[in-house]
Order: sequence, then structure tokens, then C-alpha cells
Amino acid sequence: MDVLRLIGRSKELFQTDIENHEKDLKRIVSSSSFLVIGGAGSIGQATAKEIFKRNPLKLHVVDISENNLVELVRDIRSSYGYITGDFKTFALDISSEEYDAFIENDGKYDYVLNLSALKHVRSEKDPYTLMRMISVNILNTEKTLQQAIDKKSKKYFCVSTDKAANPVNMMGASKRIMEMFLMRRSLEIEISTARFANVAFSDGSLLHGFDQRIKKQQPIVAPNDVRRFFVTPKESGELCLMSSIFGENRDIFFPKLSEELHLTTFSDIAVKYLKQLGFDAFECKNEDEARELMEILPQEGKWPCLFVASDTTGEKDFEEFFTSKEELDLDRFQNLGIIKNDARYNDDKLNFFSKKIYELKSRKHWDKQEIVDLFFEMIPEFEHKETGKYLDNKM
Repeated sequence: MDVLRLIGRSKELFQTDIENHEKDLKRIVSSSSFLVIGGAGSIGQATAKEIFKRNPLKLHVVDISENNLVELVRDIRSSYGYITGDFKTFALDISSEEYDAFIENDGKYDYVLNLSALKHVRSEKDPYTLMRMISVNILNTEKTLQQAIDKKSKKYFCVSTDKAANPVNMMGASKRIMEMFLMRRSLEIEISTARFANVAFSDGSLLHGFDQRIKKQQPIVAPNDVRRFFVTPKESGELCLMSSIFGENRDIFFPKLSEELHLTTFSDIAVKYLKQLGFDAFECKNEDEARELMEILPQEGKWPCLFVASDTTGEKDFEEFFTSKEELDLDRFQNLGIIKNDARYNDDKLNFFSKKIYELKSRKHWDKQEIVDLFFEMIPEFEHKETGKYLDNKM
């Protein structure tokens, strides 16, 4: 499948920047040790592969998903073979005592890359999954940051999201708050991060869902009014590696993507995707018609599709990587932009946030509004959009 054509591009975005800095990348990676947390997700696997193929002294990959770690090893062995350095994977929950013991008994890494995240807007639909989002995106970041400081790591990288810029959903707001915690710790360790576009066909994404619908002989559903930027999985790994290695303290890297050239709708991608598979998209009126026509249309070279306007909670009308208040460096790289930051944070606010979250967790009962109100305390300009509708209520 030609992913680049599907997302409206003819060439890889960071190819020139990678080529211009390949000598330094190989020199630094081959003389360094790396811990990749959340390394079995789509972005994590792509980043682990970018590190592995440059022969690191040590590459340890941690993830809660045992199956995805197995696939990562199979993929690396099949693509790149072996390195002289120490390459191991560990099926561990970052919140667990086992992970703490793992760090206590080793934990010596030059670079710690935290790619673990709850990334779905749909995860804010109930108060319990929402609290887990906070635990993964914020509290685990604080924990692993402190461990990196204690073990005297050289650099800490953490993945953020484009949705952290002027957030309208709880996922984006959780990453914005995470960035605040990063700024505070930047006085103790060098940190960098990256704000992402959508990673095409990453696990759990709508485009990955297209693959699943085809395999399961089911209709394809996509919004026709939501336009998004996309990067390929390989580009996501390159973005993380470039920020990790070349990012100065508090830098936030982002892809330079042109609105005229690179914004595309999910429904347009669905049409192109089906065309690559030999099908014409057939637009249905509703879910019932789409399900019924699955019995007939594929044999005629057509695939039932439902393209509808988005009306779910937390859906942002447009995509942006930075705000008008942020200082940018657009000259250092050809296709990588950098948000430059001073160590600005409100210590009292951060402490209040942590205390409140631990209070809610300790009483084992909370509602969503309590968390929303707390987020507004942290981000007064937060424009949370609550429609009462969620993606889990749709096909």
C-alpha cells in the first residue's frame, strides 16, 4: 500500500533533514544507551527501529503489551538482524513494582524516551478511563522523569500531541499539562518533546480501522468534514529520534506541514485507500444500508461507505502545532519546526493538581466534571467541547 499517496504526498517529509544529520545521528546513537518506554506502540516501534539500525550500545524497550513486543522483535530481526549492543524487551507496566525494581537494578541510560500514552479522544467518555489517561499521560511522566534524574540520564524525551496546542479535548489538555510538568523538571534534566500529526495507520487509528474493516468484510465509516495532517509511522520514529538527539532543553519539535498541500479528510483517504485495493467507494445513507449492502457490493467491485459530519465530544475543527504566543525556530531544519520555551511554570498549580488527583484516586470515587473543573484550573483558556456524543456510539 502506498501510504504517502493516500495522505497526499509524493516523498518522505524528513528525508533531507535525516540525510543532512545522518553522520551525527550514527555517531551519537552508536555511543549511547537508550530506554524506550511504551516502545511497542506504533510510534514506539518506529522509534525503536530508528535507534536499533544505528547500532546503539544498549537499547531496552518496555511496554505493557507482550504481544506487540514480540512483533517488534520479529520485525527488527527480519529487517535489520542483530547488533553488538545490548538489545532487550521487557513486558512491564510502568506503574508497577516490577518496573520500579527493573529501574532500580539497572536504569542507567543516556537517553530515556517516554512514548507511552492514552491517545484517543474517546477515552474521556467515562471518569475511570479518563483518570487512567491522567495516570499514563501525566503521573507516569512525572515518575519516569524523576527516575531518569535519579539515575543521572543525559536526556529525557516525551511525546506530546498537536492537540496540546489550544486544546479542546481532555486528551490534548492532559498532554498540555504534561508539558507544564516537563518544564518544571527541565531545571534538573535536559528535556525535549514533539507534537505530532496523526500517524497514518497507527494502531487504533481510524485508518488502521480501515484495514480491519476490509479484513472483517465490514463497511468503512469516516467523517467527511474533519481535515487532518498525517505522517507515516517511519516519519514518526524519525521525528522522535531527531528531537531526542538534537533538541535543546525544553524544545518541542513538530513537522512543517503546509495547509495547502497536506491537510486531507478521512473520507478522501478512504476513497483513495479503496481504489488502491481495487474497489470504488459506494456512499450509503445510513448504517443499516451500509451493513446490508456488504452482502452484495464487494462482488461488484464496490465497497459500502458511510461518510458523515463529525459531532462527537472533543473533536477539533482544525489542526495546529503551536499557538500565537509560542516562539518558533523555523530555520534550523528544512521540515522540522521547533517551539522554543523558557522554564515557565506555576509550581503551586502543579502541586495542587497532583494533590487533587491523588485525593480523588484515594477515595476511589470521582465524576468527570470534577476532573474537567481541575483541568480548567490548570488551563483557564481550555475550550472543552462536550456534545454528549462519543465515537463508541457509532459504527
